[in-house]
Amino acid sequence: MTAAALRPVSIKIDEDTKVRVKRLADARHRTPHWLMREAISQYLEREEKREAFRQDALKAWESYRATGLHVNAEEADAWLNQLEQGNDTEPPECHN
Repeated sequence: MTAAALRPVSIKIDEDTKVRVKRLADARHRTPHWLMREAISQYLEREEKREAFRQDALKAWESYRATGLHVNAEEADAWLNQLEQGNDTEPPECHN
């Protein structure tokens, strides 16, 4: 990212949060600015992954509702047990 692409943004935080950020930044030998940018970046990364997972689950649910294809818990457990034992096995076939 170039310096021209960076824009300052202000946020309002209470005094206690400000003190906590400063204390942690000092302990990590970083600036409060660096700490807040890092926190925002990590939050966005985590929440984007969570949203992608949620979207995948919604698509899977819609697919199941449309087709009825599924794998039952016993089949999934047996497959996962094989993977856990180090066996590279194909997932079970979906069925009605």
